Amino acid sequence: MSASTSGETAQEFYGRWARLYDLIARRTPGIPALRQRAAAACRLERGDTVVEMGCGTGANLPYLREQVGPEGTVVGIDFTGPILERARDLTAEYDNVHVARGDATQPPVDEDVDAVLATFVVGMLEDPAGAVDDWCDLVGPEGHVVLANAARSDEWYAPPVNTVFRAIVVLSTPPTTKLRYENDPHLRLDSKIDAAHARLRERSRAVADESHVFGVVRLTGGRIGP
Repeated sequence: MSASTSGETAQEFYGRWARLYDLIARRTPGIPALRQRAAAACRLERGDTVVEMGCGTGANLPYLREQVGPEGTVVGIDFTGPILERARDLTAEYDNVHVARGDATQPPVDEDVDAVLATFVVGMLEDPAGAVDDWCDLVGPEGHVVLANAARSDEWYAPPVNTVFRAIVVLSTPPTTKLRYENDPHLRLDSKIDAAHARLRERSRAVADESHVFGVVRLTGGRIGP
């Protein structure tokens, strides 16, 4: 993926926290069920090819493999070396799951793709709507693109949830030593996520929208139109 902060800073940051990130990605209550739902939203069939943009430590890859079966292909792409190595180790038992270091905005993919999944990724991109356009072009008509991202909740109990969410965003935005920002990171994140999900809806002929984890996580799946 292409981070909105400097590439080296972001890679060092996420690389340093690879093990903790993996623990959070796999063990946070509600997140495994969300990952399973995201994989299902890709509408994959046995033998299909699916690419995950920004696969992180590979938490989604086994769920995607379940969908395509042993005859399908799963490709995970991420730009951070230590995180990608952990994804490679955790999926080593699957001979049809491959991980590659690369940029989600310029994925090193040269085969037909049936679906693209991107979870908690578009908020780190400079042009999230443009990236969604590229992913839609990659799968082509009748292919599927699925986005899952964390943003402020709109539920009635949102105020305390959003307070916690803002703190998490600030702490997970490199450099974490900054206490004040000219523009709040959580507001920038909301704007990018809104743009990405709106673009997917524009490009899709069939759309499913869901919210999860106290309304903080938005899941949008689309079947791309002609």
